[in-house]
Amino acid sequence: MVARVVIAAPGSGHGKTTIAAGLMAALRAAGHRVSGHKVGPDFIDPGYHALATGRPARNLDPFLQGEEQLVPLLRHGSSGADIAVIEGVMGLFDGALGTEGYASTAHVARLIDAPVILVVDASAASRSVAATVLGFANYDTRVRLAGVILNKLGSQRHEDEIATALEATGVPLLGALRRNDSIHAPSRHLGLVPAEERASESRRVLPELASWVAGGVDLDAVVRVARRASALSGESWSPGPEHDGPRATIAAAAGPAFTFRYTETAELLATRGVDVVDIDPLRDKALPPGCAGLYFGGGFPEVHAAELSSNVELRTEVAAAIGAGMPVSAECAGLLYLCRSLDDLPMVGAVDATAAMTKRGKLGYRKAVAVADNVLAVAGQRVTGHEFHRTEITPAHGDTAAWGWDRTLDGFASPSLHASYLHVHWAGYPALADRFAAHVHAHALAAAHG
Repeated sequence: MVARVVIAAPGSGHGKTTIAAGLMAALRAAGHRVSGHKVGPDFIDPGYHALATGRPARNLDPFLQGEEQLVPLLRHGSSGADIAVIEGVMGLFDGALGTEGYASTAHVARLIDAPVILVVDASAASRSVAATVLGFANYDTRVRLAGVILNKLGSQRHEDEIATALEATGVPLLGALRRNDSIHAPSRHLGLVPAEERASESRRVLPELASWVAGGVDLDAVVRVARRASALSGESWSPGPEHDGPRATIAAAAGPAFTFRYTETAELLATRGVDVVDIDPLRDKALPPGCAGLYFGGGFPEVHAAELSSNVELRTEVAAAIGAGMPVSAECAGLLYLCRSLDDLPMVGAVDATAAMTKRGKLGYRKAVAVADNVLAVAGQRVTGHEFHRTEITPAHGDTAAWGWDRTLDGFASPSLHASYLHVHWAGYPALADRFAAHVHAHALAAAHG
């Protein structure tokens, strides 16, 4: 039995992330073992979940992982916990455009059969909040709206007015939170600033956040709602049987500039005999001993471009390693780091392109296909992924592109390199981990006999 509850909202901006993370922290402080999960592809919110729960961040996304994988992934991610808190994305019923809500919070709540608590910003309304709640409760009765948490209330009188109106909806009021300007996560061009970039501040404010939520939310009632979820059938997701041969080491970009990586990526590689060692390209001067591969995930290198560029020692070693055929997989931020330059500042230079910030971003799900055999995929391999950036590279792709979608070619690929804007969740496509790990082992073996 996995006790579970989804934290949703009528739309973005209602305080869903703040309250979800605060609820996780408050439940943990009350003695619960809490696992945090995020609906959708977002990397940033799960970073706050990890701080609040003390457990690895997890995502649930039917587009990236497949509908059939969500329950197994939830079971895997919540193993050892007594309650799973799942933060939704955008508004409760907002999914991929043109799909009638596919990959929405409501869709995921139905797939994992979880009750939903609706967070509502009440700062600009009173009794009208009840009409909003009633509409959400009746819009799709397959979704179980089990309670409401009011946010940004101005006074006790304000709260009482809404509470009275909510009685007619039949949806219980589980919490009421006053405005608290001291608790917030700053934003910038692609959303919230990642927790890893403000780790000390985030850890400092976490007890205050937990106390704020515990003071305004009936935690026992939330737990009762979560425990009313039905038992989940089926097996837990597994990254695969343990590799019984020699192990190899890869370096994975981490630190403030590279904060985006799905937890399951390292788990998949570990069972394939590949140990992931984090390096911080802002500060570390060398790759780890015996390094046989590179994984550069997502993040905000554009914010830290000067520091990345000034670390000449690591840039030089990475360029030499890639030039010598070391396998490398790079997504979005990793692609930018491998370019010749980023906003006119020198980078690694393993990819013959320049990168620069733009005024408009690109965001959306993609269905992609591998253009040719490369270190990550074989020609014709189809994947789903997402694109999320406000930079562009020139040229947009090499002679051999990494992926193609919507009559667009993206990225650079070779027998030892894969660099693209596309983020792919490897739990949905373990064959990518198989292929990358095989190339890493082959490189390690060649180096050992070199």
